Amino acid sequence: MSDQCSHAITIENLNVKVGDALLLDDVNVTIHCCETTAIIGPNGAGKTTLLSAMMGLIPYRGKIDFCMNREHGGGKPVIAYVPQRLDFDRGMPVTVLDYLCLARQKKPLWLGANKELKEKSLKSLERVGASKLAHRPLGKLSGGELQRVLLGLAIMDNPDILLLDEPVSGVDMAGGELFCDLIDELHHERKFTLVLVSHDLSVVTSHADNVICINKTVQCQGRTVEVLTDETISKVYGLHMGLYDHNSCSHHHGEKQ
Repeated sequence: MSDQCSHAITIENLNVKVGDALLLDDVNVTIHCCETTAIIGPNGAGKTTLLSAMMGLIPYRGKIDFCMNREHGGGKPVIAYVPQRLDFDRGMPVTVLDYLCLARQKKPLWLGANKELKEKSLKSLERVGASKLAHRPLGKLSGGELQRVLLGLAIMDNPDILLLDEPVSGVDMAGGELFCDLIDELHHERKFTLVLVSHDLSVVTSHADNVICINKTVQCQGRTVEVLTDETISKVYGLHMGLYDHNSCSHHHGEKQ
């Protein structure tokens, strides 16, 4: 995608309203191809709503333009999504491998999955370090294990754009760091455009090239090391938000650039 256009997603005058509640108001953002962009803001700011609009899951007014991808017939790019949580019956008799195959086949699961699909699913699980989970019941996984499985499912079709909603929510600090490192590896390897919603500013400063700060509308956007200042954080989160030292990320981003 990077050879075809510089912006993966361009959003203009986006408004989302549910009943009398205005969830997003006149949002204008650009998301760069093949880079990592973090969307931050307080609870109820509209971060997940913005992802839902990008995926076409909710009605909106305004314009969302995607870079036309010639590899996929000149149409919209392939978009994958890893949700913050997966709501399902944890008692259902479905293994991790069953779940990945079920998401990619039309025939009922009890008729079996074809060999090619099983191999593709196992390969994807191996890439995210979850091959040992293939025959585990889906409902028995920990939060960190389930996140790896969902990531494995998301990368199966080699997406052009990967959307992550709070990728380390519910995962302990050590597990969260490992998961973020894995995402960085995949991003470097596959060159997709990565958009992540996060409330964890340490994740943002360590892993994002760009930041979009929203609170129903865009408060600011730009390169991470330029945007995430004490002044910006106070503006977006309020004066009592704990500040942090992001000097270490300047070295990180200097290496990436």
